[in-house]
Amino acid sequence: MTRQIRVVLADDHAVVRQGIRQFMEEAGDIEVIAEAEDGAEAVRLVEAHQPDVAVLDIRMPEVTGVEATRRIKERFPQVRVLVLTAYDDDPYVFALLQAGADGYVLKTASGDELVRAVRTVHQGGTALSPEIAAKVVRQAVSGRPEGAADQVESLTDRELDVLRLAAQGLTNRAIGHELGISHRTVQGHMANIYGKLGANSRTEAVTEALRRGWIVIE
Repeated sequence: MTRQIRVVLADDHAVVRQGIRQFMEEAGDIEVIAEAEDGAEAVRLVEAHQPDVAVLDIRMPEVTGVEATRRIKERFPQVRVLVLTAYDDDPYVFALLQAGADGYVLKTASGDELVRAVRTVHQGGTALSPEIAAKVVRQAVSGRPEGAADQVESLTDRELDVLRLAAQGLTNRAIGHELGISHRTVQGHMANIYGKLGANSRTEAVTEALRRGWIVIE
């Protein structure tokens, strides 16, 4: 039996939490192990339960989702953080991604999209609503100095294969199985990708790949 994805859910509206919890737990492989109504409580619950994924709103009492994300990623880097919010304002989006969020999904998403996002970040991928992905691409393009693209060493065909699969949320072992190589070889390719793109995480690598048109997040 596959182990369930253990989730800490934080939102300051109890009715909203109830609906989100129902969507996730109906999937069968996701279990909400604790709920928080503010950011400070969310951090405490992550420390107490060490979940696989923390699903956080942005605007919460005590500690905002941005600060909660930063604290969680600094203290518990293995915990994946998925932001689920009604707000798509640029300052929020980029503050959350800078804080280390692994995904950013709008509350207009369907239940299936939410479940898929939880699974994607749990598997090491990046989950972005299409509207958020578009913002990331625009920011990356407008914020990059002219000629900067030429300073990045191109990826090999195999590295591109690995990156595309990583963007789909596959683990290193799953990528290795898909490509017929060992997971250690996949780790080596990921290290090369990070080095060439100047990335420190899959999220950063995927963002750069999005900007270059190598992958599309649907």
